[in-house]
Amino acid sequence: MYSVELINVDKTYDNKQLVVKDVNITIQSGEFFVLVGPSGCGKSTLLRMIAGLEGISAGTLRIDGKKANHLPPSKRELSMVFQNYALYPHMTVEDNITFGLDVKKIRKKEQRKKCNDIAEMLGLTEYLKRKPRHLSGGQRQRVALARAIITNSPICLMDEPLSNLDAKLRAHMRAEIRELQRKLGITLIYVTHDQVEAMTMGDRIMVLNEGEIQQVGKPIDVYNSPANPFVAKFIGSPPMNLTTGLVNREKHHITLQDQLSIPIDPMVLNNIENNKVIVGIRPENIEISSANSQANLSFEVKIDHLEILGTETLIKFKWNNSDWYAKWHGQWNIDVGQSLQLQLDKDSLCIYDEHTEKLIVKPSNIQKQNVREGII
Repeated sequence: MYSVELINVDKTYDNKQLVVKDVNITIQSGEFFVLVGPSGCGKSTLLRMIAGLEGISAGTLRIDGKKANHLPPSKRELSMVFQNYALYPHMTVEDNITFGLDVKKIRKKEQRKKCNDIAEMLGLTEYLKRKPRHLSGGQRQRVALARAIITNSPICLMDEPLSNLDAKLRAHMRAEIRELQRKLGITLIYVTHDQVEAMTMGDRIMVLNEGEIQQVGKPIDVYNSPANPFVAKFIGSPPMNLTTGLVNREKHHITLQDQLSIPIDPMVLNNIENNKVIVGIRPENIEISSANSQANLSFEVKIDHLEILGTETLIKFKWNNSDWYAKWHGQWNIDVGQSLQLQLDKDSLCIYDEHTEKLIVKPSNIQKQNVREGII
């Protein structure tokens, strides 16, 4: 399988504004790599540049170690699955799947064998003689997948392939695509705006915003230690709660809303340029205060909204002039309008420099949290 390397890659359409800015990343051979970000962040443009459907304005693209900037798509040894499936309506499922083999002048007998093998793998055998209009959305998606993998291309690109499916089918297809990638060992580059897809499918994910890389890493590492407030708000459902804190250098603590006092290591203070920071905490790390709670991290709120989801309970409340969320395992008997005394787990906080937005303090109790939730 092939690796893909992007070196100082830019993209502009008008020679003024860059829609992709200075992207540097190496996607390893056989890796499931996910590009994730909001609409318009440049992820599909980046994928199309790798495919050869968009030109590269500056920088270098290497496929399997060889420069590929000016190679036509047909010479890049890759396949692509589009958001709209792009099936030929007048052709049968079998003809759609084998279309790429026709172009490569592979004999009909070998085409049929390959098609039957792929169809059996994806559960399409009984649909081979049907036209795409007679298939469901999930079946059409499988046909598009079959057409992409039958060519044995070492790289497969997918551009939001599940966005047209309902939630239940999306969950099924996520598992199916991931299993298929592992079985074939291909290098798969996957674009999505859905952070659930990114978290559950990728070996690594790259978070993009306005054409710039925000963070690259394993999904769980990005979730636990987001590199900046944008990643903290984008990854996670509900997102990380963020608020502004004031630094007291003499007393070595950070104050939130003149109410909570968070002790901080004096050595960390040396890395903070201003007297303001951004403090973040995941909803699952906000707890109900108990008798032995630390008073300086406890605060009272009024519940604005409540969702009991069966396995977990989600509450929403106003704090420090913004909407905050807490998420707890199980079903909680709480009413809207009720007052609750909550507390922050100081070892679960992310602290960012307000000016640079760089992560200064990572959560230190991730291991402890995972044990409490029964993950480890």
